[in-house]
Amino acid sequence: MKKVQNLIAGFAGALSLTLLHEGLKRKLHDAPRIDLLGEEAVNVLLNKAGKSINDEKKLYATTLAGDLVANTIYYSAIGAGVKYTWTKAITLGLSAGLGAVKLARPLGLNEKTVARNDNVKVLTVLYYLSGALVTAGVIKALRKH
Repeated sequence: MKKVQNLIAGFAGALSLTLLHEGLKRKLHDAPRIDLLGEEAVNVLLNKAGKSINDEKKLYATTLAGDLVANTIYYSAIGAGVKYTWTKAITLGLSAGLGAVKLARPLGLNEKTVARNDNVKVLTVLYYLSGALVTAGVIKALRKH
């Protein structure tokens, strides 16, 4: 049951990250474009298999689904064990955000989508941190019941 609760909480965190990103990318001039980084990563992986997705809507949907699944699994690790839920959330949230900012270029991806200036870098990290904190809050709430 605890694993299911962790996955539910992880999904809540992943969904909140996605909704935050999708909402702000349309409102802020200098918003991170995590979606574009993800789309590029999807096609890089598919290219290695001799394929790609050229249809913009299919690429967006594939990336969105992949992000939700990957982030759900990643955030669900916050619930592993009983102690230090908030500390794990902060650590994993900061790690994910810093990883997106620092690893884009070494992975051959366009770092400008998430690290073109200091404001975008900070927002990228805060997006991932917010998803982790939502996950921790949901874990705590589910464990009380």
